[in-house]
Amino acid sequence: MPRVAFVRYTGSAEAAGAMLTFASMAGATPRTRAKKTLDRVVSKAGLGSRSEARRWIVARRVEVNGRVVTSPEHWIDLESDRVGLDGELLRTVSKVYVLLHKPKGYLTTYRDPQGRRTVYDLLPQRDRFLFPVGRLDLDTSGLLVMTNDSSFAETLTNPEFKVAKTYLVKASRHLTDDELEQLRAGVTLRDGKTRPAVVTRLPQRGGKTLFEITITEGRNRQVRRMVEALGAKVLKLVRVAIGGVRVGDLAAGAMRPLLAGEVRRLVSLR
Repeated sequence: MPRVAFVRYTGSAEAAGAMLTFASMAGATPRTRAKKTLDRVVSKAGLGSRSEARRWIVARRVEVNGRVVTSPEHWIDLESDRVGLDGELLRTVSKVYVLLHKPKGYLTTYRDPQGRRTVYDLLPQRDRFLFPVGRLDLDTSGLLVMTNDSSFAETLTNPEFKVAKTYLVKASRHLTDDELEQLRAGVTLRDGKTRPAVVTRLPQRGGKTLFEITITEGRNRQVRRMVEALGAKVLKLVRVAIGGVRVGDLAAGAMRPLLAGEVRRLVSLR
């Protein structure tokens, strides 16, 4: 497969109107030409998630070689086709990786029909070209990675890569050592038995249980459901680490760029 060069753009995605062009660096025959579906091409330009790209395409905002294309599955030749959004050619934007300490009471969605607060309210200028890597529910706080790099996001969310995610949990009652051992071994939920987990009991008073749990899956409300399977409730849930990168003492609602070494560490998990 020939190598494909992307024209680098480092300015604002909003101001640029989102531009992407492709240039071949080596000759190619028709059998070796690199192709991707239109929704993937638009998404990998770093302007939004794949689902957003599909909505833009269906809304007739995307052109290929000057003609509107409304099928997200339309195949794009990366060496010859020119893709545009809202009348402007697309270019790649710089990859952005942000660590956000999501507070409790915020949704990980761009807009909520009920008007509830979302993590985008915490971002400067509501940078919608960033998207959250995975989800944290309304009542869960902690580490949330936001990026415009869909391949990077796939590394962290695909259960096949078994990326470790660590949570601080406060349970509603005292959990015995045998019950914590059940969490370690895996508990049976309605969607199957969970993978083995690392569980560490922490000091706690008042009849509750405080512990850290590290899982390598990302099922919906998984930690809450694991605790509920033991007949208890989760009173507090905080994601404190992903793949060895910890939220640390970053204040709730604050954010910082992921360090280059942290990005490399997370990418290497694939």
